[in-house]
Amino acid sequence: MTQAQLTPTSTAPSTGAAAPTRPGRRAPVDVEVVIPAYNEARRLDGSLAATARYLATRSWSSRIVVVDNGSADTTAGVARRAVTGVPVEVIGCAIAGKGAAVRRGMMTSAARYVGFVDADLATPIDALGEALAALEAGATAVIGSRYAGGAAILRKQPVARRLGGAAFRALARRMVPGVADTQCGFKFFERRAVQHALAGCAVTGFAFDVELLRGVQAQGGTVVELPVAWSDDHRSTLRPLRDGVPAFRAALTLWGARP
Repeated sequence: MTQAQLTPTSTAPSTGAAAPTRPGRRAPVDVEVVIPAYNEARRLDGSLAATARYLATRSWSSRIVVVDNGSADTTAGVARRAVTGVPVEVIGCAIAGKGAAVRRGMMTSAARYVGFVDADLATPIDALGEALAALEAGATAVIGSRYAGGAAILRKQPVARRLGGAAFRALARRMVPGVADTQCGFKFFERRAVQHALAGCAVTGFAFDVELLRGVQAQGGTVVELPVAWSDDHRSTLRPLRDGVPAFRAALTLWGARP
């Protein structure tokens, strides 16, 4: 992957002292990686280590932010005990749902670029270099895609999830023109633009990607799909009936509403 060379930004302090931030926001860095986590104690340690190893080799200033979405296991403890060469911050989100957790992590950011990855790193973190290069070139959002030209699915989902995913994609494409895959859990943004779009978002579950990307496009932003090598993890916490039905319902509601 191409390593992005980030140009200097006035939001990053040059003296090493912490720059002022708005209440509730973290100190500015070049890049923040948000990881929404619900009962992810088994997978999180390895994903944090891999993400930190990658970030530590780059020249960007960076931070990992784990958003504990009401876990009943030791997710928060695993994140706090993580030994990495990159700062890891753990925050909570009292509203259930992946969309709510991602929104909490990104709305409290003061980074130049902010985005999220799934706790299983189904998309390898080294895709971040190419994503940041596209953001530096002027994109508003760069999203991982399993269905763009050049992408590869290395380990497929179970049949039921693939069928449900195909139906959801058909619906999502009507609302987010030009985007083949709204649901891949790897998305990075120019921070100010995404916070503006997030301010108008209400979906808290798995359909939040559709609402967010539609909001980015509605405000004139550009969404770039990045082909990725993606692998399903059988330990996923997503359940087709528990999560899929509400996602379809939310997407249908969005379809009937103006952006």
